[in-house]
Order: sequence, then C-alpha cells, then structure tokens
Amino acid sequence: MLSRVMLGRLASLGLFVAIVLGWEALARGARVSALVLPAPSVIVEALWSGLRSGYFWPHLLHTGTELVLGLALGCAAGFLGGIVLGESAFLRRVLFPYVLVSQVVPKLALAPLFIVWFGFGMTSTVVITALICFFPLMENTLTGLQQVEPRKLELFRMLGATPMQTLLRLKIPSGLPVIMAGFRVAVVLALVGAVVGEFIGGSKGLGALIIASQAMMDTPLMFAVLLLITVLGLVIYQLAIGLERLLLWPHLKETTKD
Repeated sequence: MLSRVMLGRLASLGLFVAIVLGWEALARGARVSALVLPAPSVIVEALWSGLRSGYFWPHLLHTGTELVLGLALGCAAGFLGGIVLGESAFLRRVLFPYVLVSQVVPKLALAPLFIVWFGFGMTSTVVITALICFFPLMENTLTGLQQVEPRKLELFRMLGATPMQTLLRLKIPSGLPVIMAGFRVAVVLALVGAVVGEFIGGSKGLGALIIASQAMMDTPLMFAVLLLITVLGLVIYQLAIGLERLLLWPHLKETTKD
C-alpha cells in the first residue's frame, strides 16, 4: 500500500495536471486571446524558445547573483543582530523598536531612495533583498536563543561556562530549529526582493524582463518568465531544506536517542 506521503504527493501532482489541462481547454475552447490568457502550451513554447536561444540565461544568472548576495548579507546581519539583541537585554530594549520601525516601512517605497544612493543596477537590488531577508532571521534567532531550557542554562552556570561557551555550545545549537525556520522564510523573501528590486531599478534580470515583456505586450513571454521565477524559487527552497536537514542532523539523532 502507498504511504500517506506518497498519496499526498500523487494527489498534488494530479491537481496540478488537472489545473493545466483545464487551463489549456479554457484558453483554446473559449478562444481567449494569447494577450489576455495564453494557453500553457504557448507558454511552454515561449519558455523553450528563450532557453534554447540563450535569451533567458543572462537574466537568470543576474537575478540568481542578486538573490545569493542579498540573502548572504541579510542573513549574516540578521543572525548577528539576533545574537546581539538576544544576549543583551539593554540593547534589546534600546534597539528593537528602531529595528521594528525599519521593517514596517515598505521596501518598495524605499526603492527610489536606494536608487538615489546606490544608482541603478545590482547594488540597489542587493540592498533591498538584504533588508527583506534581515528581519525573519533576526527575529527567529532572537526567539531561538531565548527558548533554551532553564535547567540546561543552570547546568552550564554550575560548570563555570563563559557566556561565549554557553552561546556557542548551548543556545545556538538548541535554537537552531527556530533559526533555520527563519532562514527558510528569508530564502523565499530573497527572491521576492530581487525581483521587486529589478522592477524599480534594474536593466537586467527576470524582474526587468517582466517589465520589458509588459511593454512589448508579450503575455506568453511574461508567463514564461514567471514560470522561471517559480522554478528558481522552488530550487532555492529545496536547497534551504537540504541545508536545514544537514545542520539539524545531530539534533535529530539526539532527539531519537532520548
């Protein structure tokens, strides 16, 4: 008998096939203009044509580079910021309101300002992406460090562990599941930040390609780019899950033993 996991995956695949077939039938049966709603077959043809000719590859590489740089900068700052605020109650009371205010301001509204500061191109998009990735990891790091069991903290104090030893050997490993959950959220938001940044100030990348296809009224091309963005998002999310499993493997082994 098939497991529940396999049944769920088959059901999800079946739903996807039904949606695509229904979409194809609607687009062709109702004779909807490709300018309004292109059929999936037309979108796949546009996607294959762009990949085969090499038209998409420079834009895909550009967006991927912005995504990786913004994600790395944002997550590094978020992780370190979460540690600093988690280890110092005084700094948390002083700085957290300002961090919160910086996050409630829509990044899209700040994009024109970033263009003035950093100019058009990759730098502005990387900054926007980093700012979007910063808060989820900072918040989850802060939360993870504060959820350590009091008994374990007391044991480390009794053994004479320094604050740095307690942080590295107890707090971070114990809070790693929560921290990695924030990383998965940041990975998804990084792609959003990269594409939105290209909407405003990019001349290359998948976001800029969407704007260009809109100007040309090429709806199949627009859908093909959206499909590329979706695939890219799924790939980086699966990579994030793989990294999470790798880092949490010792934690899962200890849980199994207990």
